[in-house]
Amino acid sequence: MFSRQKRAAFTLIELLVVIAIIAILIALLVPAVQKVREAAARTQCVNNLKQIALALHGYHDTYKRLPPGSAADEPPFGTSQRSWGSSWMVYILPFVEQAPLYKSITFNGGSGWDNGANATAFQNTVLNIYLCPSSPLTPLSCNSAVANPTMRASYCGIMGATWQLAGIGGFNETRLSNNGNQNSGGGVLFPNSKIKLGAITDGTSNTIVVSEQSNFYKDNNGTPQQWNASGPHGWQMGAADANTPPAYQDRPFNLTTIRYAVNTGGFGNGGCCNPANGISDNMGGNIPLNSAHTGGVNVARADGTVVFMSDSITLLTLMELATRDDGLSLGSDAP
Repeated sequence: MFSRQKRAAFTLIELLVVIAIIAILIALLVPAVQKVREAAARTQCVNNLKQIALALHGYHDTYKRLPPGSAADEPPFGTSQRSWGSSWMVYILPFVEQAPLYKSITFNGGSGWDNGANATAFQNTVLNIYLCPSSPLTPLSCNSAVANPTMRASYCGIMGATWQLAGIGGFNETRLSNNGNQNSGGGVLFPNSKIKLGAITDGTSNTIVVSEQSNFYKDNNGTPQQWNASGPHGWQMGAADANTPPAYQDRPFNLTTIRYAVNTGGFGNGGCCNPANGISDNMGGNIPLNSAHTGGVNVARADGTVVFMSDSITLLTLMELATRDDGLSLGSDAP
């Protein structure tokens, strides 16, 4: 006869210890998973900007110049004299594998704002290449007369810098208009621009062309606002007239002029169209570069490379990077 020994059950203390160990493991695992997820999202953001940078070069190869940062529907960017044409993101569509979408767009009569012929092209259209995966902003959160809703892009073209202190760093920007926004023509992408790579005399590796506005902007009340260069009328919105800065005096959509450091907040009170500091809804031509990535933003340089730019970069170095021909040596904190 064999006796079968009965196994004792877990005591309450043992059970609590096991639960505590599991809780600790989960607490350790969740941040690790989040870090892996953010690393993947940041890598995808870099890839998006890389494809955008290559598309800008593809456009240059075809047209012997870079696309306009934004444009009115006047030749060579359209066929009429109606304002509020299309943005640089529209013009490079054939070079980001969106040729059918591009061919469906009519470039006249307010192509980026209220030409009803373009409603099908823009309404509910989500282009992932123009969206940072880390962005907490709602993609379909813009309204336009041509289509509602339209997409809010995560990326913006760099118009240049304000150089608002005369002679700062030994350079004084004269291609600058001021209507609340300070709109520069010293960069690569600005209203009705026709810049050739050869005009970037500081060197294409020393000049930034596209970066991020992919996070909430906190106004002077600390309130998160969905303010960026696409808002509130969408990624397709262009320019109001055929001028370039300083003659261009209207709102610059899908573009920004560097006036503040990366991830700066604290201006604007939630109102519309009152850009005393160049920052507001619908008229924010100086909204800072920002992102949900820890510590900075991704930027595409004119040579087609993409780098991560720390939010500790000095404003002077950032202004130098944003200007194509200041002739200054970059600070040691340049990416």
